[in-house]
Amino acid sequence: MSIEKYLAELPEDRQQVIKKLDQLIRKNLKGKYEVGMQYGMIGYYIPHAVYSAGYHCNPKEPLPFIQIASQKNFVALYHMGMYAEPTLLAWFQEAYAKLGIGKPDMGKSCIRFKKMDKIPFELLGELIGRMSTDAWIALYEWMLKK
Repeated sequence: MSIEKYLAELPEDRQQVIKKLDQLIRKNLKGKYEVGMQYGMIGYYIPHAVYSAGYHCNPKEPLPFIQIASQKNFVALYHMGMYAEPTLLAWFQEAYAKLGIGKPDMGKSCIRFKKMDKIPFELLGELIGRMSTDAWIALYEWMLKK
């Protein structure tokens, strides 16, 4: 499935949110990434041309970094770097708390947004810009060696 087809199948309100997240991610990514469908979501990943080893779970796949998706009851942003780097996670949770919109609804690498008008786009942009391609690769390889 293409990104365009994925977006076309979403309700109008979700299309707008996913498009805005896509623009935000593309604007704030630091390094060499590609964008495409990955795991049924829009994925921002490090291509084999940059990181030839690929993803350890399936080396034929490029190394994932961020994904966005419209799920049944929420929009989700998956940030693998936040999952792997506790200090980045702590920073995000603290910055989110300062916004006064409650606690973030999170999984291991996932931030879920049930209310589209409560998505902190500016904070997400800052989160995305805090980890470069090189930093993600170094952290990823360090995690594999642990």
